[in-house]
Amino acid sequence: MISVKLPFWLRVVVVVAAVCIFAGASFLTYRLFSSPTTLTVAVGSLDGEAARAMSAIASRLAETNAPVRLKVIDTGTVMDAAKAFSAGTVDLAVVRGDVGDLSKAAAVAIVAHAVVLIGAPPGSSVDDVAGLKGRTVGVVGGEVNRNVVSVLTGEYGLADKVRFKDIAPADAQKALQGKEIGALIVTMPLSERYLSLFRSLFPSNAKAAPVLIPIDSADAIAQTHKAYESFDVPKGTIRGNPPVPADDLTTLRVNFYLVAQKKLDADVVTSLTQSLMTARRDLLGELPVLSQVTAANTDAEIDALIVALEHLAERGELRLTSDDPAWMGEAA
Repeated sequence: MISVKLPFWLRVVVVVAAVCIFAGASFLTYRLFSSPTTLTVAVGSLDGEAARAMSAIASRLAETNAPVRLKVIDTGTVMDAAKAFSAGTVDLAVVRGDVGDLSKAAAVAIVAHAVVLIGAPPGSSVDDVAGLKGRTVGVVGGEVNRNVVSVLTGEYGLADKVRFKDIAPADAQKALQGKEIGALIVTMPLSERYLSLFRSLFPSNAKAAPVLIPIDSADAIAQTHKAYESFDVPKGTIRGNPPVPADDLTTLRVNFYLVAQKKLDADVVTSLTQSLMTARRDLLGELPVLSQVTAANTDAEIDALIVALEHLAERGELRLTSDDPAWMGEAA
């Protein structure tokens, strides 16, 4: 065997090179595992408010170095957001529970609650949905409210008896004044911004107010169509004095969800949910509409919680025992 003794300077160079290579590899590994995950989210609404709110959340996540970041894609309408999600071109989307194919969706959060309001012009004699027969009803939002029109038509036997006409918000008041339509259907959150929009759809009169039409069969509809739930609009929501509605008004409510593709890693979805709730808290003062944002209580969310608990247990930070069921209640 031949032994070769390297010069001292060369040995120093070799050691320094090895240290540099190790340090570089460690740094790259750290960057790889600590760099944030960026997810694309499709969002759209007629007034652009949904995109503005989601963009504010995305900015907050970046400011706080959250482990999950959002790239907001404004699709213009909630229908197009649902279509982008169904096509698999985005990781997330803000969608309405009664719109689009959500078979690949896992709910991350409830973003907002929207209620179905049916309004007739001041002085109208219509006091129930059946009274709309023989009239033309304007549908604000058009395609996004197709399912609403469908369930009302089926429940109240409106087929061939009511003409539904898509109408833009800017044209609604003129159409009502010209008697082109006898009522309006709008689905919207009960926030002041949208209530003001609803009031602007009807002829302005300080002494008169739109007639709100109840959906008395809301319970029956909700039992058959799971996207909807029965909801009572509180007395005086539209106007306080005199109150409109005069009493609590029964109608339908549907949720807007932030949904994720089911193929996304559960840890990523859990981090996103946590970061989203933190951003909501920080932005609530400037964006009151975020007050409706809550984590979705779904099977997917529970699965993500179980994974998180298992990870804590693996690291010795949580001990799960089969003889003490108390932890199960605490976790739930």
